[in-house]
Amino acid sequence: MEAALVSALSHITLIVRDLDRMEALLTAVLGATKVYDSGAGSHSLSRERFFVVGGVWLAIMEGEPLPARSYNHVAFEIDDSEYEDYRGRITALGLELREDRARVPGEGRSLYFYDDDNHLFELHTGTLEERLKRYRRDITPS
Repeated sequence: MEAALVSALSHITLIVRDLDRMEALLTAVLGATKVYDSGAGSHSLSRERFFVVGGVWLAIMEGEPLPARSYNHVAFEIDDSEYEDYRGRITALGLELREDRARVPGEGRSLYFYDDDNHLFELHTGTLEERLKRYRRDITPS
């Protein structure tokens, strides 16, 4: 019997101390649309809100933040022509920008930033196909 394959990404859930503060980040920086708010009640483990960001369902739930920062992150694709606009949105909210990693030409640019709960987000200008094409050039013999 052939194993079933996952069909798509369902959603991403982030645990945050302050739902309002995270909603401000999601709407102001990522252009998220809120589609659900549990209010004072809860159908899950705690109060929660659902958003759609670039076609992805993103849930935030009230709780204790991550204890430390890491490079684990969620990345969203942006157009290169909007790179500086997004940088402005991030800095307008006083969010900490993380130094971009070293890159080879042709793999796109990234803005990395932390929220107040130690989640790392990336806004990336490239695609998987572009990155693979660029990396293959480095391993293809001349």
